This record gives sequence, structure tokens and C-alpha cells, in this order.
Amino acid sequence: MALATPENAGPAGPGATTAAAALRVAAILSIVVVPGVVILSAVGAGTFGYDFLAYHQAVERVVAGDRLYDPSVQITGGFGLFYYPPPFVLLLLPLGLLPSAIASNLWLGTSAVMLLAGIAILPVRPTVRWAILLLAGLSWPVAYALKLGQVGPLLLLLFAVGWRWRDRPIVFGLAGAIGTIVKIQPGIVLAWAVLTRRWTAVVVAAALLVLASVIATVVAGGPSIWADYLTLLRIVSDPITTPHNFTPGAVAYQMGAPVGIAAGIQVVSSVAAVAAVVVAALRMPADVSLLVAIVASQLLSPVLWDHYALLLLLPVAWLLERGHWWAIAIPLSTSVLMLPVGLPAIVFPIAFWVTMAALLAVGSNEAARARVTADASAPEVRPLSQSLQ
Repeated sequence: MALATPENAGPAGPGATTAAAALRVAAILSIVVVPGVVILSAVGAGTFGYDFLAYHQAVERVVAGDRLYDPSVQITGGFGLFYYPPPFVLLLLPLGLLPSAIASNLWLGTSAVMLLAGIAILPVRPTVRWAILLLAGLSWPVAYALKLGQVGPLLLLLFAVGWRWRDRPIVFGLAGAIGTIVKIQPGIVLAWAVLTRRWTAVVVAAALLVLASVIATVVAGGPSIWADYLTLLRIVSDPITTPHNFTPGAVAYQMGAPVGIAAGIQVVSSVAAVAAVVVAALRMPADVSLLVAIVASQLLSPVLWDHYALLLLLPVAWLLERGHWWAIAIPLSTSVLMLPVGLPAIVFPIAFWVTMAALLAVGSNEAARARVTADASAPEVRPLSQSLQ
């Protein structure tokens, strides 16, 4: 796990060495045992790979010459619902050609590798990476995403790549484009690239998106797939009344707020998320402003499932790197440790907005310190009259 950044501290004493070893053991045990128990329980209940099977069925429809999107769908969350961008089917073709049982297990293994790789490349100290691995092991969103066969681990890896190599335009552009191919929402990191004038990354991403869209159009049934996709999104993207949705507006509605008030809450949340991205991109360091965009990508989603919260491990790592150890409370609030006392729906939008607020507060402070340092180091400009004396 110790890949990139050296420890800042000097030689560790026996106590620190023991604590570090204990952290590593706990992290490894948690990431194996907790998701393992959840997955085995799902296998026994016949619910393992619930979402992945929707991907698999979509590929089977394409191979059979049928429509990529099911026109009979009326509500999100049902079994077999595929509502991802058409180019995503290209990434799934190799697995889609295998029997569903084999493909599900291969996807699980691939997802586990992507999750571990995403944590391993985080641009933080090794101790923080081990802490994030421990938190991932305890995370209900992580275990649930693995059990469902969701794309969360893939997005975490792509976002981690973008964060680590944000100043390498080709790498960032490819990561941003692939994320947008998987789901629309990660495309906000490309908007961040525009705001921060990373033009090469934008061009690389645009080129890949166009190429993937053309290939998907040819492979998956022609231009009509895009009309089918937009129709499906219109049907299943109600941010308020969709069952089991965790957007701020949906949670308010579930708690008894009228639809109009809940919709207003959702609009305020979305506008605030967009404003946060713009302000952070223009006023804050690149690392924190990118993480603001990543959090906003989920807050702007009309459907916010609970397993999306696994992506909060990224900004939590950034906060921990800066000594804000209170931030472990964010993933712990949605961890399996909370299951015995219940996980109220309101916990999830609060977790996202607490994370956003922390990023903005700490990022603003760092930006202010950087400006003070720059002003202090700038050479003194003397009036011309004094210079000539």
C-alpha cells in the first residue's frame, strides 16, 4: 500500500510501529471479512450481482440484435434496469459474452482489484491509505456496491487516477472520459477541467467520448439508441419521488415534506453544488477543487443511491492527509457499525454536504495562506523617485 508519498515523520518508536502494524492488520481483516460476509449472504439469498446482471442482460440484448434499453421500464431500481450511457456497453462486451454466473464472479474480482488499486494510488501518506482501506472495509456502501456488482469501485479508481495525475492532461482526459462513459455525472470533472483551463485534457476526453459514442451507435443498434436512452432517463430520473432515493429532496419528501418543498430543497442543493464547483475551481488549489467537483457529481445526480457514498473515501483521504482526523466520522456514519441502530436516510445527504463544507472550508484556508505566502515573498516595488536617488 505504500506507493507514493513518504512519511513526514522521523524514525518511529516501538509504540508507533506497533500501532502502524495494528492498523494494517485491521485494514486487511476488515476489507476481507465485512464485504465477504455481505457477499456470501447475498449469494445465499439469491441477490448477488443484482445490478451487474442488468449490465449482462443489456449486452445479451445487443448481441441478440434487440434494443439496448427496455422500453417497458417505468421506475428506477427494478431488476434488470440498464440506464447507463450507450458507450458503457462497449466496456461490458467481454463479460457479457460469458455465462452470467462466471461473468458475475469475474466482475466481483475485477471490482475488488479496482477498489484496492484506487486506494493504493491515492496521493496521500501510507498511513492515510491504510486508514482509508480500514474505513472501506467497514463501509456499508462499499460492501453493498460489491454485493450488487455496481460501478462504484470503477468510478473510485477513475477519480483516484484523475486526482493523482490531474496535471497529466492525457491521463486526466482519459480518466474523465471513461468515467463519463460509465455514468453521466462524472462528466462534471470535465467541466472542472474547462474551468481550470486544462484544454489538452478536455480535447482528449472529447475525442474519446465522440469515438466511443460512434462505435456504440454502430454496435448497439443505430442512432435510435440515443432517443431510447433519453426517454429512459426522463422516466426514471425523478429526484423526489423515486423510492429508496437519498437526494436531499427525496429524503425531505420521505420525511413528510410536500413535493413542492422537497423539490425546492433539491434545487437549492443542486445550485449550491454547482456554485461550489465554480468557486472552488477559480479560487482554490487544484487538488481540493477537483474533489469538490467529485462530491458535486453525486449531489447533482437525480438519483443518489446509498452505495454512492463510497466515493466520499476520496475527500476523506484528503482531509486526513491534512490532519483533520475527525473526518473518519464521515464514512463511519454510513458503516456497518451503524447497521444495528439503523441507517436513517438523512445520514447520506448530510454526509455528502458535510464533506463538501469541509472541503470548501479547508480549501479556502489553504488558498488564503497561499496568497499570504505569495505576497510575502514578492519583491518590494519601490517608487521610481526612490529608485533614482
